[in-house]
Amino acid sequence: MFTCTGYAAETAQAPLAPFTFQRRDPGPTDVQIDILYCGVCHSDIHQARGEWGNTLYPCVPGHEIVGRVAAVGGSVTRFKVGDLAGVGCMVDSCRECANCRDGLEQYCDNGFIATYNGEDKISGGHTFGGYSRAVVVEQDFVLRIPEALDLAAVAPLLCAGITTYSPLRHWKVGPGQRVGVVGLGGLGHMAVKFAAAFGAQVVMFTTSPSKIEDAKRLGAHEVVLSRDEAAMAAEAGRFDFILDAVAAEHDINTYLNLLKRDGTLVQVGAPEKPLPVQVFSLIMKRRSFAGSLIGGIAETQEMLDFCAEHNITSDIEMIRMDQINEAYERMLRSDVKYRFVIDMATLPAAV
Repeated sequence: MFTCTGYAAETAQAPLAPFTFQRRDPGPTDVQIDILYCGVCHSDIHQARGEWGNTLYPCVPGHEIVGRVAAVGGSVTRFKVGDLAGVGCMVDSCRECANCRDGLEQYCDNGFIATYNGEDKISGGHTFGGYSRAVVVEQDFVLRIPEALDLAAVAPLLCAGITTYSPLRHWKVGPGQRVGVVGLGGLGHMAVKFAAAFGAQVVMFTTSPSKIEDAKRLGAHEVVLSRDEAAMAAEAGRFDFILDAVAAEHDINTYLNLLKRDGTLVQVGAPEKPLPVQVFSLIMKRRSFAGSLIGGIAETQEMLDFCAEHNITSDIEMIRMDQINEAYERMLRSDVKYRFVIDMATLPAAV
C-alpha cells in the first residue's frame, strides 16, 4: 500500500476538503497512473452530497481521469511506464456475463465496479476516484490516450464524451439524418460535436437565446428555442433521432412529438423525478423512447481514437483543486462552458 492524497467529502453536508488515504500497490496486471487532470461531472455533485442515497463516505469523486503511467505489474502487456493513460467511470466488472463477453461492461449483469463509490474487491472497502494524486487500475479497464490532443480537454471525454458517442453510434446516426440535441451543457455540447462529425444535420434545442451562437460554433446547423411554441410546432415529425441531455424535470412529450415515424429519442440526462410519457405519441408513429449509459471499454477506446482523428475534445475551464466547492455551485447555476477540469498539479501535499 502507498499513501495517496486527494479531496473528499466526509459527509453529505461537508464541503470537499484535503484527504489522505491508502492505495494498493500495483498487482501483476495493474497499472498505476499519476493523475494530471480530472474532469468534474454532475454525478460527482450527486454522489458527494448524497443525493442518490447510495454514497459511501468518505467519498473521493472523479471518473474522468487522464495521467501518465508511473508503474505497471509484471504481467502487464498493454502499457509501459511513461505512457499516457485514462480511466473512465468503471474499473472492473464480472467479465463473465453475456454483456461483459459482448464488450458491454457498462451493462454488466452483476454490476460494474465504479471508479469511485464502488465495492473495492481487491483492497476492501470502497473505491476512491480521480480527485487524487494517483490511481491503480487493472489494465483491462485502462484506456490509451492519444498524444496529439489537449490532455486536459480529453478528460471529460471519458464520461461526457462516451455518454453521447455511444448512443449516436448504437443508433447509427449519420449522413441524411436530421438529429436533435436537447440541452447545451457538458453532455449536449459533446453530442453536437459528435453528431456533426458523423455527418448528420444537427439541430440544437435550448431554452436560452444566449446559447444560439455557441451551439452553431460547436457544429449545430440550426438552433430552436424550445420555449417558442410556434418554432417547436414547425419541427413536428421531422427528426430521425433525438438525444436528450437534460437532467432537470421537463416535458419529454414535447420532444417525442418531433420524431418521424420509427424515430428514436434517447435519454442520457438523468432527471431526479420520473418523466411522464404520453404513450399514444409512441403508439401512433411507432416511435421509440430509450435510454443509454456510458460505453464499454472497447467503444470508449474507439471514441478516443475517433477524437484524435477528427481533433475533437471538450470545451473546458481549468480550475485548481481548492476551487472544487465553488465549481460545484457554479455547475448548479449552469455557469460553465462546458466542463470543469481540475489541474491535479494544484493538489496539496499530504495532510
